Amino acid sequence: MRPATDALLVIDVQTDFCPGGALAVAEGDAVVAPINAMMADFATVVLTQDWHPADHASFAANHPGAHPFTVTEMPYGPQVLWPVHCVQGSAGAEFHPALAAARADLVVRKGANPAIDSYSAFFENDRVTPTGLQAELQARGISALTIVGLATDYCVAYSAIDAARLGYAVTVRLDASRGIDLDGSLAAALDEMRAAGVVLEG
Repeated sequence: MRPATDALLVIDVQTDFCPGGALAVAEGDAVVAPINAMMADFATVVLTQDWHPADHASFAANHPGAHPFTVTEMPYGPQVLWPVHCVQGSAGAEFHPALAAARADLVVRKGANPAIDSYSAFFENDRVTPTGLQAELQARGISALTIVGLATDYCVAYSAIDAARLGYAVTVRLDASRGIDLDGSLAAALDEMRAAGVVLEG
């Protein structure tokens, strides 16, 4: 069992990010078994959940003539336009049915503001507006995070880099994460995480 100051942060293991989903990550469901096994080692388990309104600005469908996976400029910077996914209350937004979600001590829903995306578990994509996770971890006395889930090069990487910036000791378990890899995004994210002081294992 890990010290009580260590928490497991499970990023967006949702139906839409797994094979057959609206924004499927290759082998996305392969993370479920290792994550479930890891949960027993941590006193605190946090799950994040993408929770978008149907009119979310990150959906290509809400930009006439735009195609998924193209990039547009938002007030907060470049934004990939995604297929419609993880819409609030939809089956695609649910956690993968095999994930031991009942083990979670806390669920953080993100991306609910229609005007801004939220890759990180800590901040919306303006990198300023907090999700509330930091306050919850501080209240629990957490100082170290092991981060797993989907997708390695987006929500996992953003969460890990923000956590390191906030002063946590951060490890990303690559064997319990999977990436999208848009135009080299996976290699770039791994480099950025290493540069931020994140430990990559597995």
